[in-house]
Amino acid sequence: MLKKLCVIVLVLAGMLAGLFILLPEGGAEEEMPEGAVLRVVCTSTMVTDMVKVIGAERVYVYGMMGPGVDPHSYQVVSRDTLALKKADLVFYSGLHLEGKMQSSLERRAEREGDTFAVTDAIDKGKLLQPQDDFAGYHDPHVWGDPTVWADTVDVVVQALTRADPEGKDGYQTRGEAYRKELESLDRWVKRRVAELPLSQRVVVTSHDAFYYFGKAYGLEVRGLQGVSTNAESGIKDREELVAFIKQRGLKMIFPESSVNAKGIKAVASEAKVKVSEHELFSDAMGTPGDVVDLHGERYDKGTYLGMIKHNVNTIVDGLK
Repeated sequence: MLKKLCVIVLVLAGMLAGLFILLPEGGAEEEMPEGAVLRVVCTSTMVTDMVKVIGAERVYVYGMMGPGVDPHSYQVVSRDTLALKKADLVFYSGLHLEGKMQSSLERRAEREGDTFAVTDAIDKGKLLQPQDDFAGYHDPHVWGDPTVWADTVDVVVQALTRADPEGKDGYQTRGEAYRKELESLDRWVKRRVAELPLSQRVVVTSHDAFYYFGKAYGLEVRGLQGVSTNAESGIKDREELVAFIKQRGLKMIFPESSVNAKGIKAVASEAKVKVSEHELFSDAMGTPGDVVDLHGERYDKGTYLGMIKHNVNTIVDGLK
């Protein structure tokens, strides 16, 4: 009898464990806090941060992706599905940053009219064509240039306003304030990059995520992998990158938080060059609340503004 009871207890425990595994985590099932009138889902951390800034207390934001998450290969999990079902609005980056997920987001946009790619507002003349094919698409890493990323603000302001007309003034005020912060950030980056000798303005990273950044600030960039992290690097790619590093006499190359560092470390070993101890944030921001004081600047690496400042300080200090 005791043995049978133990078996029943174990079976019930297993069933309960299975239920807990299936339950969504984080904010997907939580009640909206007081003052919030919209439930919004965002994909990448950069989009999530912008919507939180502009939406403030009127918008409850669920971010699908967290620090160190690669949006190119992200797959929707159960808690995301629940959050999407409950969402009033959905924002994603677009330009195929989210990989295969984009087709389902586009279908929802056509069906529900509540889903928006923030990069749709960017003038096509500002979009870059990647060096690798990337299936014929534009380079999606637009946030590398804060002045280009600023063009995405209007998509968020307009969509939030249509869904919540009573919050219009707040959305517009915060959107304009955020745009000014991005303009100020652009000026700060230019001052810091100007500290680098022209010969050292070369950034080698794990994948090609910094072309907008490089074009905006006069830096030559090279990546081991292509625009998408799903593109595998071959022996020829590595050999060419090693030769380039040696030819240019670079002091340091940089790993990325959302890409396995194994490849870039192998390149560094062959080229006999240092690898930065600080990862760059390419496709995802840092951890919210990770605040640093450096060069007279205090910033949170879990925000877009802090992400860019961290990258610039890491690159400039590493290449000096």
